[in-house]
Amino acid sequence: MNPAEAYILNQPEPYRSILIHVQVIIEHTIPEAELKYKWKIPCFYVGKRPICYLNASHKNHFVDVAFWHSSYITKYTEHLVDENRKVVKSLRYKTLEDVNDTVLIAVLNQVNSNKEEGFYKN
Repeated sequence: MNPAEAYILNQPEPYRSILIHVQVIIEHTIPEAELKYKWKIPCFYVGKRPICYLNASHKNHFVDVAFWHSSYITKYTEHLVDENRKVVKSLRYKTLEDVNDTVLIAVLNQVNSNKEEGFYKN
């Protein structure tokens, strides 16, 4: 088992269920995405291009699915959280029921289609 998978499986509930569900959605939506372990968290890459990272915040009681290419996201922007971050925006989930597959898939597709671009939109 790679460290990214161990990170996900070793989380307490509800984080584990949320992370597993999100992992399945990402792998189904972007089959070429590779799960890596960077900065002590799971990150999905297509080739050398980052797609998103997953972070379980036990202190704040949520899971972040964070996107570096957030400036290219045009649909469902009302669901994105930036918390004063300049580049990264995320979809945030406190329960498994909070995960809206339609929104997650749409955002993943937008980010994946712009992965060759820089993080900042000109």
